Amino acid sequence: MKVGRRTIELSKTDKVLFPGDGVTKGDLVEYYEAIGPWMVPYLKQRPLSLERYPDGIDGQQLFNQNAPQYFPDWLETADVDRVNGSGHVRHAVVRDTASLVYLANQACVTPHAWLSRADRVRNPDQLIFDLDPPDGFESARRAAFDLRELLDELGLPTLVKTTGGKGLHIHVPLDRTADFDTARTFAREVAGVLTARYPKRYTIEQRKNARRGRLYLDIMRNAYGQTAVPPYAVRARPGAPVATPLDWSELDDVHPDQHTLRTVLDRLDGTGDPWPRLRGRSLTKPWQRLRTINQ
Repeated sequence: MKVGRRTIELSKTDKVLFPGDGVTKGDLVEYYEAIGPWMVPYLKQRPLSLERYPDGIDGQQLFNQNAPQYFPDWLETADVDRVNGSGHVRHAVVRDTASLVYLANQACVTPHAWLSRADRVRNPDQLIFDLDPPDGFESARRAAFDLRELLDELGLPTLVKTTGGKGLHIHVPLDRTADFDTARTFAREVAGVLTARYPKRYTIEQRKNARRGRLYLDIMRNAYGQTAVPPYAVRARPGAPVATPLDWSELDDVHPDQHTLRTVLDRLDGTGDPWPRLRGRSLTKPWQRLRTINQ
């Protein structure tokens, strides 16, 4: 396949990766080629971990952090320190559509992206609140609106996307002045305030047996070395659902697995990407407002 300036030799394109849906590796490759113009801006310079299924999603999962040595020289990589500080990891990095296509040909169904970029890897350019409901999508929808209201009070813009799973991600763009520890502490305090407002709805308790049916406000992705599913990534689930950016006005009607590998391109052709390109924000003033609310 010719993709930009690169020619990629494809293999086993008729291999079925999603047995219940008939989605082949060739379909996955074609999807990532077509979605590249929309998806690549969300991935540039980000270290990736690769969720691969050479024998299909019912087979063994391979989760590669280190880019294999056989990857071509033109596919960008980033060497970053291990979380424990011992040595480093050579992560793949997507810089163009050809990179996405190459990874799809390696049966990478889902690339998982860092919340920071390789040039300042310890300073995230986004916060993520992971809303994974215990009792149906409606509670995640309600949590998204409640969280947006609080973040609006703090002067922080928000973006929302389906994850391709049961829940939602709320993104807050940052200006990379805060490190991961600072960003995570801020996110934890935000979650604490929302829990105090609605103690019967939400919890920050990590132990499942202590949540008592409440939605867990998960801020754990906001840490060095953690990843999140990026916009337009396919998930290794029946139906081949796609993590899909939404306009806030869509949230009342959307279903968690509504957008798939077979439908999301038609959506983009019709309406385009609903996420605006927002300027990253400092946490200094929002934190001051948050502490006023906490008093």
